[in-house]
Amino acid sequence: MCGRYSLTRTVKELSERFDIEHALTENLPLRYNVAPGQALPIITRHSPNQFEIMQWGLVPSWAKDPKIGYQMINARAEGIEQKPSFRKPFRSQRCIVPATGFYEWQKINTRQKIPYYFTLNAHNTESPLFGFAGLYDIWYDSNGNKLKTYTIITTEANELLIPIHDRMPVILSPADEDLWLDPDLHDPAPLLGLLKPYPAALMQLRVVSQLVNKPQNEGPQLLEPIKGFI
Repeated sequence: MCGRYSLTRTVKELSERFDIEHALTENLPLRYNVAPGQALPIITRHSPNQFEIMQWGLVPSWAKDPKIGYQMINARAEGIEQKPSFRKPFRSQRCIVPATGFYEWQKINTRQKIPYYFTLNAHNTESPLFGFAGLYDIWYDSNGNKLKTYTIITTEANELLIPIHDRMPVILSPADEDLWLDPDLHDPAPLLGLLKPYPAALMQLRVVSQLVNKPQNEGPQLLEPIKGFI
């Protein structure tokens, strides 16, 4: 699964990386501990690409209660094109969720879990920006108020994650991002082919502080490696 991630880049950097023509006007804070229920930028294609701020945890348009979003922060890739909650978004409401890393926890015993931070291999001092494959939907309450939400698609773990967790978020190759966002593509077959584990050789991990366990904790100290571990 993917229950926490980071997005530690400026709007300018995001716009350049994902070819955004009309950038957000507000200055977004750097986020080191993104948690479900929070609102973050995602990328959609409306010719050209654009940012939208949405809440993490997908609420289907037909849902009776928006609280269901906390149960739908992730969508399993297997059978996604057939599941009622994801069938329509998979065909016409796909998005990219920008990130700089994500967290996963290794269970040691009934009371202890060790947090790991995963990134792509760094070419300099900073980890590269990348994009999760995501879906979004729009829900309206009884007064017509709009709620935009998203989910992150997960797949089986690669060799790097398997010792820690059996699932991982789908990280799109930059070469596949345009295909994923193509608003004219509704055929599930080529899209399903993108929902695969990212190559382990292109990723790295490190143990980080258990401060990340609490969503209210923020700041670069969360990403500092813990001595004595990888």
